[in-house]
Amino acid sequence: MDEQHVKGRTFSRYAVFYSVIAAIGGFLFGYDTAVISGAIGFITTRFDLQPGMVGWTVSSLIIGATIGAACSGVLSDKYGRKNMLVVSALLFSLGALLSAMPTGVAGLVIARIVGGIGVGMTSTLSPLYIAEISPARNRGRLVSIYQFAVVTGIFVTFFINAGIAGIGDDAWDVAYGWRWMFGFGVLPGLLYLVLLAFIPESPRWLMKRKQEVRALDILERMNGKEAAKSELNEILNLKEEEAGSVRELFSPALRLPLFVGVVLAILQQITGINAIMYYAPEIFKQTGAGTDAALSQTVWVGIVNFGFTLLALWLIDKVGRKMLLVVGSIAMTVCLFAVGYGFQSGITGYSILFFILVYVASFAISFGPVVWVMISEIFPTRIRGRATAVASFCLWAADYAVSQTFPMLIEGIGTARTFWLFAVVSAISILFCVRIVPETKGKTLEQIERQWQSGRR
Repeated sequence: MDEQHVKGRTFSRYAVFYSVIAAIGGFLFGYDTAVISGAIGFITTRFDLQPGMVGWTVSSLIIGATIGAACSGVLSDKYGRKNMLVVSALLFSLGALLSAMPTGVAGLVIARIVGGIGVGMTSTLSPLYIAEISPARNRGRLVSIYQFAVVTGIFVTFFINAGIAGIGDDAWDVAYGWRWMFGFGVLPGLLYLVLLAFIPESPRWLMKRKQEVRALDILERMNGKEAAKSELNEILNLKEEEAGSVRELFSPALRLPLFVGVVLAILQQITGINAIMYYAPEIFKQTGAGTDAALSQTVWVGIVNFGFTLLALWLIDKVGRKMLLVVGSIAMTVCLFAVGYGFQSGITGYSILFFILVYVASFAISFGPVVWVMISEIFPTRIRGRATAVASFCLWAADYAVSQTFPMLIEGIGTARTFWLFAVVSAISILFCVRIVPETKGKTLEQIERQWQSGRR
């Protein structure tokens, strides 16, 4: 084994270590998204909630996340990626603590908004930070750790909810169980806060602040001396002296990358993934499954999502971003049309479950991880924080729209037509990925920027 290979592997370990720590923010995202599924029934009984208030209690987290995503770019450009990750960990921990203590539903909603702000900030900043510290050769795999952490958080939370609910009887769950479910989130929040002390600031942010010596030291840790000097020269050659303004986002030079980032973020949500994640038990009940069977089938959704996200980590730097998006979109389109046909034809049993699981698997190896990777790497450094925040804001807004409208679509146009609507959106995503989305595999962030400037995709 030659010295260069040994060095590359050693420096890669630093990148993996820092990336894993930053990606714990994704675990917090997954936890806060999933914990409500186990708690909402008890909360509804405890506070005698009407359907509209149930929806608001569930979606209040998304409102907070949208706010957090919107402000994260400006704040991270000014105060640093690491510092704002610390703030997001504090907000998440505070939100989890406050969610366990309210005497009324208004207090719970406020607490979830506070925690949601932290989730929204970390959903922007964790992938952004990982992209800025990662070597080009395995940046996709490292950024994908964030999405893997999200699905891990969802998966683990299902078992935490079940464990807490099993401690006492229904009366105990209504009085205290849901509080413990929320309060348990303080532990991963505080762990994240402690571990963030061990990661460095983003070298590209340091370069924007004219701290070349610190930036070079961090790049050497990641890539070795020769590669670090080359990467530092690339950054310097772009002469990015000041952070870009929000107005600059809409300049002709940045219009196309912004368009790609925003559309990918929206497509990730409106192709229907969270309609399935949030409402899977109700969907499976419509196939004839009983309550227990519907919950068991929902666990299979979590298992498939977890397993195929892990597969995506291996594929993304081998196959490339664009190929995964195209293949995933095709498979998602076929499965969604099949699910709609199943409901239209009155098919029950495991056929619909099969196509939903294949759909989830297709999403997990494509739009799930790839979108987070691409919106963290396609923007120029001087504007990356703000641009990523805009894309994340649009993602959360689309998530809110889907979570609120799915029950209304089911009631208004029927289950079959609702899934066919998602299928049409997935078909549009095929064309968008083939014609518009660039391939960024193996390129440094600076090479990607020059690729936009030259007009090549």
